Amino acid sequence: MQFLLNQTPITLTEFAPDMTLLEYLRTERVQTGTKEGCASGDCGACTVVIAEPLNGMLHYRSINACITYLGAVENCQVITVEGLSPNRSELHPVQQAMVEQHGSQCGFCTPGFVMSLFALMHQPKQHESTGASIAERINTALGGNLCRCTGYRPIIDAAQQILTHQTDDQFDLNASNTLKQLHAFISDLQPKVPALSDQKFFASPTSINLLLQLLAEHPDARLVAGATDLALETTQQLHFLPKLIYTGNVQELRQIEISEQQITLGAAVTYSEAEAVLIDHFPAINGLLHRLGSLQVRNQGTIGGNIANASPIGDMPPVLLALNATLTLRSVEGVRELPIDQFFVDYRQTALAPGECIESITLPKLSTDSFLRIYKLSKRLDDDISAVCFAIHLNVHNGLIQSARLGLGGMAATPARAHHAEKSLIGKPITPEGIYEAQQALALDFTPLSDVRASANYRLLSAKNLLMRAVLEYTQPRSLEVMHYAHFDG
Repeated sequence: MQFLLNQTPITLTEFAPDMTLLEYLRTERVQTGTKEGCASGDCGACTVVIAEPLNGMLHYRSINACITYLGAVENCQVITVEGLSPNRSELHPVQQAMVEQHGSQCGFCTPGFVMSLFALMHQPKQHESTGASIAERINTALGGNLCRCTGYRPIIDAAQQILTHQTDDQFDLNASNTLKQLHAFISDLQPKVPALSDQKFFASPTSINLLLQLLAEHPDARLVAGATDLALETTQQLHFLPKLIYTGNVQELRQIEISEQQITLGAAVTYSEAEAVLIDHFPAINGLLHRLGSLQVRNQGTIGGNIANASPIGDMPPVLLALNATLTLRSVEGVRELPIDQFFVDYRQTALAPGECIESITLPKLSTDSFLRIYKLSKRLDDDISAVCFAIHLNVHNGLIQSARLGLGGMAATPARAHHAEKSLIGKPITPEGIYEAQQALALDFTPLSDVRASANYRLLSAKNLLMRAVLEYTQPRSLEVMHYAHFDG
């Protein structure tokens, strides 16, 4: 594999398949500015920036190096804190702003903040297109850097200085040459199935046919997309993953298609890539997406990976259940369509057959009488795991509920629909009195567990209350505006 480490071309012919980018930087390159804190993608101390060619320009995104496998940065530029000022004669504008505004944390976490601000500096057009304010852009950029051990406000001041006094840096000036180098790496790729060891490998196919052929030949291999969950087996459980097949370079899995009736997302589309389309067509998803992990996680994590992971507390499956999404599954044997509510079989078990993968996710567009609300309850507002995630999709005509799909996470061994509650809603008025029976029916649909995040009673009571909240938001939208908390829900 080939990639740029700052401005240095790197060619690797052999490395452990489950070596993380952080391990490579610190142990092989002895670039120790990038720190290891949590080793789970939470704290942001390991933040680096990836630059990739996109539409003739370089697209920059911050990622967590601790949960990024080394093979995933093929044909990219990896930018570390050491690369911001390569000759050490003068500081990078981001570093200078931190100095001038006295924006230092302890030395351990400061490099991660600097790299998140560097990524923010290089994404002004992307952020401006969302209509977000400077404060919102800064909060989003730094949401995955959790250290608050010293003065946090000066870091915000440094970020504001960067955005209000935008200047070109050496990466802007060298962009043309960087693009040429990365395109040269890509042109070296041969679209064929590589000769792989039967014991261990990291494979990075560039087409769906190559991916499926590899899966058929190596049914024991693990598929890896963003690795925001899979990599924890390496960093937390210390498991050795000998065979990994990376989906991030499979072009068919990176597509987004919009038709008159539906939206189709390739399984390897990241949350950040899908964000604008999802919010445009499903506005209620806005708050959930901004609370789903951190920006670093959303820049890496994929919707297909979140589904295939089959975690009972994944944030997207409840939404997809409520929206009646359909999965396209593909193997060398052919293609099949499967409603998402038939995909989750048991705890961490799915309907995927050996050698099969998720190719895409199709979501029907909302109708004019659709009412969608999405709620996430967690102990921390940002960058936290759900205790309960509840997606409520109703079709209402003349004040009566014509259809209902309720998707919940954190309530059972799998993400699941509330079939009894849905049935109780049909034909009832969308009023507090009309949903009483459905609230009680939630106890027939779920017997949640108590754990460190929430008690069983809290989960069940919260689900009932969230259903009531949705109804009140439908019937009294203006009177409840004062109750809305920024980024809580759509």
